[in-house]
Amino acid sequence: MRDHERVSIDLDRYAGLGGKASGGIGDTAIGGWLADELAALGFAIERQPISVPFFTGTAEAETGSARAVVIPQAIVTSTGAAGATGPLVRVDAATASASADRLRGAIALVDLPFARWSTAKPIQGLVDALFAAGSKAALLVTNGPSGKAIALNADGKRPMFGKPVAILAPRDAAPFYVAATRDGEATLRIIGEGGRRPAFNVIGRLDRGRGKWLVVSTPRSGWFTCAGERGPGIAVWLGLARWAAKALSAYDLAFICTSGHEYENLGAEHALRSTAPAARDTALWLHLGSNVAARDWHDLTPQWMPLTTADPQRYLVASPKLIDAGRRAFAGQAGLADPLSSDVAADGELKSVIAAGYSTVAGVYGAHRFHHAREDTEDCLLPEATAAAFEGFRTFLTMALEG
Repeated sequence: MRDHERVSIDLDRYAGLGGKASGGIGDTAIGGWLADELAALGFAIERQPISVPFFTGTAEAETGSARAVVIPQAIVTSTGAAGATGPLVRVDAATASASADRLRGAIALVDLPFARWSTAKPIQGLVDALFAAGSKAALLVTNGPSGKAIALNADGKRPMFGKPVAILAPRDAAPFYVAATRDGEATLRIIGEGGRRPAFNVIGRLDRGRGKWLVVSTPRSGWFTCAGERGPGIAVWLGLARWAAKALSAYDLAFICTSGHEYENLGAEHALRSTAPAARDTALWLHLGSNVAARDWHDLTPQWMPLTTADPQRYLVASPKLIDAGRRAFAGQAGLADPLSSDVAADGELKSVIAAGYSTVAGVYGAHRFHHAREDTEDCLLPEATAAAFEGFRTFLTMALEG
């Protein structure tokens, strides 16, 4: 079977397994599938157990006759069936403007600046200040390129916020803004059950006794279907495992696939701490993060038009000595063809890898148009771009390890 055909099959399988919440049905199924694939290639398999938060239930906000489905912010604080009701007060996140006396007992409607949002960390201080001023709940409007509600990664060890917080889509926000100008009220209802549940990392090892490890890592979990966010990384990771098992006989191989990503890289933290090869024995660590090759879109028409090119908001980061190899391996692939030095641009799991002492690294991360949105479905997949990324990473690894 040709590489392109395998990539397409792997993408379809990943997307077809539904929601990828850590420890959920889809995440568990994918972990089992990938473990079986590596075992068939001769890898010794370890399933490293981890504990992750979860929430199952419903969340909605209403004002007057307007009602919107919202995303409850993890780790979720429920409102109870009655909900949290209060005056709706608009807060400009850029200036944090809203008088403290108006916030007492209010629902804070936080108008976030336009960005490709991914994590709640940058706004934790703002939301904490709103609650300290007396707000009983917060609605965050995640203004971004899709106009959709964008789920925000959260601390996986403890709740970030002491009161209910939810995400409201920009396209649903207009009646709430109007209500805020008219001293209207809003109600936020978050009803369900939460706690912690088991999940696992998959670690496949081919220990040939060479004493030089190639580590390739990728997350598999996320808030929703995560087709474009995670699917291409999974397909490239699996393709590289098939190739490296035969082509890189001079190296020991460790292929790591983690759960718990949406909880600030919780699974990767566990893998790095206790199962990854030692830094001194690692020739190269490659991390395949978000938006390896998601589809791009034209958006000036009422009906958005899918493109046959990848979203360029993807970043290839590499150790300084590997920058030239990155440029050559990914020539013509928007975003990847202009690698950045890991000295200044590392983020996410790769940043933790570097902090742990791994000196030769590379990785990709980014946020495509539907990053962290419910609408990140199979429509965001582009098998041709994923196949091109796979070929680029295969060439890059050959250059990096031979050079």
